[in-house]
Amino acid sequence: MTDGLIALTQQAAAGEAAYQEQLEALVQRHHALVAEVIPSEGQGALLQQLDALFTELRSILHGISLIQDLTPKTADAIVAYGERLSSLIVTALIAGASHLDARQFMKTMKQGNRHVVDFEQTNRLIREHFAHRPHRIVTGGFIASDGSTGVTTNLGRGGSDYTASILAAALDAECLEIWTDVDGFMTADPRIIPTAYTIDQLSYAEAMELCNFGAKVVYPPTIYPVCQKNIPIYIKNTFHPEAAGSVIRRDAARSERPIRGISSVQETSMVTVSGLSMVGVIGVNRRIFATLAAGGISVFMVAQNSSETSTSIGMTPADARRACELLDAEFAARDS
Repeated sequence: MTDGLIALTQQAAAGEAAYQEQLEALVQRHHALVAEVIPSEGQGALLQQLDALFTELRSILHGISLIQDLTPKTADAIVAYGERLSSLIVTALIAGASHLDARQFMKTMKQGNRHVVDFEQTNRLIREHFAHRPHRIVTGGFIASDGSTGVTTNLGRGGSDYTASILAAALDAECLEIWTDVDGFMTADPRIIPTAYTIDQLSYAEAMELCNFGAKVVYPPTIYPVCQKNIPIYIKNTFHPEAAGSVIRRDAARSERPIRGISSVQETSMVTVSGLSMVGVIGVNRRIFATLAAGGISVFMVAQNSSETSTSIGMTPADARRACELLDAEFAARDS
């Protein structure tokens, strides 16, 4: 759904009329889904809610197509419709469930060019909103709102896992279950290593390392909130529910095998700062990381050669150009 919304947005921004046909196909797909899974007596009210959201989305896309421009704020608002629509359908599907818009309690703040969770405000609002509600509550993952302005934001691709983890930690849940499309953590990517098998249990630290370096089972930030509360994470397969899955916990049993798993990172950029003048100079790396942090750029890998003449930093390709600009400005301004 998110990919489809992004495609619609790009078409509208390019002035391509084809987005209208794609949008109507999306509307019909949701109508067909409602007809298939929701009892007839509940379809009318639900379709009214869905159509109201599609009317909003249609207006936003029309505006984008007229001016052929797309701002980050508008893009965030558009991709949120996937969770807003699906969470309403799931609420109608579950007997006795009530719907709660995640933007009411998931709050973010700006850090460089990113939106990061404002945990103090978010945890307080979660406890307030969930204190007197029925047991079955459906909310959309991924979406949030700016804690100061209320503008729609999000937690990044994979952010639904993160939303669940934040909720589990704030509410002191017994466990966090993540239902996905795989049987759990594997010892390697089965598309590359056919003999790879499921890891039955692993520690928070092991899961974090595997996720940070390419195992896309869990969105990496998901682990931190529940780790702080020692809440176990159960990874289960939606399409294979009888599978044992994996559990992530603090006291995971030690494996007889010295290597728990192997993962690899795809689509990575490496930025290297090098120069003979770096040898023996104290504070160079501090300047590098302070500059990147101030620009809101996340680093997931660092390497320095033994001669201290270069430091290489791994990051996403989307951040690489900005990182080079920031580092050029930092070192050119002070060291020229």
